[in-house]
Amino acid sequence: MNDPLVVEVTRGSSVESRHLVDVALVDGVGKTVDGWGEFNRPTLPRSSLKPIQATPLIAEGIADAAGLTNEQLAVACSSHSGETRHVQVVDRWLEKMGFSRRVLECGAHFPSDPVAARDLVLAGIEPDSRHNNCSGKHTGFVAVSSYFELDPSGYISPEHPLMKRFVTPAVEDFCRIDLSQQTPSVDGCGVPVWSIPLHHLAVGWSQLRARGAGSRLLEAMVREPFLVAGSGRACTRLMESADGNAVVKTGAEGVFCGVDLREGFAFALKARDGHARAAAMAAEWMLDRLGCIQHWSPKVLTNWAGTNVGEIRISSKGR
Repeated sequence: MNDPLVVEVTRGSSVESRHLVDVALVDGVGKTVDGWGEFNRPTLPRSSLKPIQATPLIAEGIADAAGLTNEQLAVACSSHSGETRHVQVVDRWLEKMGFSRRVLECGAHFPSDPVAARDLVLAGIEPDSRHNNCSGKHTGFVAVSSYFELDPSGYISPEHPLMKRFVTPAVEDFCRIDLSQQTPSVDGCGVPVWSIPLHHLAVGWSQLRARGAGSRLLEAMVREPFLVAGSGRACTRLMESADGNAVVKTGAEGVFCGVDLREGFAFALKARDGHARAAAMAAEWMLDRLGCIQHWSPKVLTNWAGTNVGEIRISSKGR
């Protein structure tokens, strides 16, 4: 077994924290070309699976029939921050389909963006399902259901026709995995989440680039990186830094996936302790290794006075 990547957090000359990260790297046809740690470990992909879950919008002709925009396709793949533009795209898409926000079964939470959350509080407005970071994905699910004249009620159930006929088969197809013997867990937004080995998750991301349904979504994400995440978020920042060379998507509990749009290499990684800062640093390091971004360097840490006190850095071997 290879050593995992190690993300170290230093303060002065001391290593204050250490995170172990497992990584699978595949080429454009899904063949493993490198790996760190337990790169075939079963993993709950969480939101890193969203672009694959959104492929029925393209594969079934819905995007063309409905004239879906890059904004709508990007937000369907997003874990957005609940900022004004995110909510507007979801709201207008629902309105165009003739639905209200009450059709969304993702639940409600305050925006993760602190400014957007503050604005709601100051205005005395309670958050609703549109502010949920998964509302774009759920709006896409409603769009598929509506196109095929399926009752959207209960669409989050693994037994709903939406999941059985479109979403779960797409995951199986792209990731080259049989999920028929699994009982799914429940994601934070209520949809089924399957246990998928990191290697198969990386294969799924390589196939996003290789197939028309996936590549159309990746194009939308490249064109609308803000809608995929939001202000100051890792996904948005990394895609902007890659300047069209790569697409990345985070998932809860330290998951991160990405694909090199030039050569087709794709990676899937998981921080064993679930820490997002470790996953984001490892993803950035992978993009640098693939040549998708330039001049990667450890992240400098400052205190409240602005003094440099340490850094977050990568060690290529575990200890």
